[in-house]
Amino acid sequence: MLNPKSAVSGKILFYVLLCLVIFGCASIQKPMGGPRDLTPPKLLKATPENMTRNFTAKEIRLEFDEFYKLSNQYQEITISPAMEKQPDYKISKRNLIIDFKDTLQKNTTYVINFGKAIQDVNESNVLQNFTYVFSTGPHIDSLSMSGFVINSITQEKEKDATVMIFPVKQDSLLFGKKKPTIFATTDSAGNFSLNNLHDGEYKIYALKEPSPNKIFDNDKELIAFSNRTINLNKDTSGIRLSLFQQIPQKFRVAEKKLTNEGVLSLVFNKQLNNPSLKIIYPQALDAQKIVDISKTRDTALVFMRNMDFDSLRVAIYDNNKPIDTIYQLKGRKETFTRAITFKYGINRDNRLKPNTDLRITTNLPIESIEPGLITLTLDSANVSNVTIQKDTANKRAFIVKNRWRAGGRYQIILNDGAITDIYGTRNKRAGINFEADKPDNYSQLTLKVSVPDSSKRYIIELLDEQKNVVHSDPVSKSGSIIYKNYLTGKYKVRVIYDTNKNGRWDSGNVKQKVQPENIWLYEKEITLRANWEAEEPVDIPREQINL
Repeated sequence: MLNPKSAVSGKILFYVLLCLVIFGCASIQKPMGGPRDLTPPKLLKATPENMTRNFTAKEIRLEFDEFYKLSNQYQEITISPAMEKQPDYKISKRNLIIDFKDTLQKNTTYVINFGKAIQDVNESNVLQNFTYVFSTGPHIDSLSMSGFVINSITQEKEKDATVMIFPVKQDSLLFGKKKPTIFATTDSAGNFSLNNLHDGEYKIYALKEPSPNKIFDNDKELIAFSNRTINLNKDTSGIRLSLFQQIPQKFRVAEKKLTNEGVLSLVFNKQLNNPSLKIIYPQALDAQKIVDISKTRDTALVFMRNMDFDSLRVAIYDNNKPIDTIYQLKGRKETFTRAITFKYGINRDNRLKPNTDLRITTNLPIESIEPGLITLTLDSANVSNVTIQKDTANKRAFIVKNRWRAGGRYQIILNDGAITDIYGTRNKRAGINFEADKPDNYSQLTLKVSVPDSSKRYIIELLDEQKNVVHSDPVSKSGSIIYKNYLTGKYKVRVIYDTNKNGRWDSGNVKQKVQPENIWLYEKEITLRANWEAEEPVDIPREQINL
């Protein structure tokens, strides 16, 4: 028989071994969680060393402190001066080996700019603005340029913008056609520094791209430039570059489509001054069309009552001059799905501004309104003496007039069939609850504006917390601007130096060497409190000319 003591001892030994196995396995697991790695790879050693003179090596070996990856190396990595044959870039564990395939020039300083190519494996943290410099002679070029980049509209410093320079002799040949060999990326404070430069004359630019290729080749990109040539014979600092979106020279329709509702939607590549549209074919449609052009004058919707056509030809005019013609195909048996939707003229807190009417906008032009199918209640009781009428300025809107009781809680119901659009579609039941806001929740702001030069014109813009322009006033003399009944909150003041006195901000043009109109942002944030009248002195400084 088995000894009972031995059996007990065997069980104890079994459980001890089981625990060792479980906890032993647990001990080798990777720890979970922890802070996210935000550190890019660091260079531990370079062979030959960075800043080597009398360089004769055929390859460069760079050792980093962690495993890394190369991203778009042939796009991101540039060598100045450029080589006819690109070197090979090889990854060997934590090392990067650069194998030259071209003969190096004598007595020349070379700068290898890695852009955003070197990133760590796990989080893609970028080793930004890393350069390796060497000279095939006894001297290394050591001149530098530095400065900052701002956004012309927001006046804020712009990070991750590419600042690039071209020798004057190559500027017209390379800018906008080939990526630069000398560039740097702005840091989080919008600052840049270009180092190890040879003396000479340069043109400088900054570029902010949605899809970076370091070439200014897209209307949506932001560009900045200096009008002056930089004669680099000593270190140059304090360069200020203002980014702007260039207005395309040539007009085109960037997007056109016939929506699911049967509406022709047009998006222009730039803002027009006084746009209008005409249906050329079928000609009979022109008299019954309804055109809705956006406030920014860069989009248009064309509504047509008669959809019995297989193609459209529409002419686009600006200031009554034809500028383009577009074509749109449509199947004669093509069907469309329509449903009337509503937007209500109340603020984000569902409050109606005091002393205003309730304006309701639809997605499709209104043919008729049945006021009897629209009900308005105040604290659940029906409201009488309500006036409902079409908005004469907008065929997609109507106005509800009433003596609103301050603080009153209202509900408006648009019952089935209350609204009929031009296609005969009737609305489904809809509505909203809202409150007639109290005058006490609003304020008055008076800006005491002082202009530096009464022979020039300025545009004063009041911005809300979301940086939207809530009011704009052209001025040429010192005086007061009064804003009445403005919702409590925080506001900013922006001033445009309206050089050509056309009442709006004008962008620049690189080819024509035209800078954007200057903008000045009043640094103080203005807080409007409930039932309060505030005054704020705004002393506009003299214009700082972009060079």
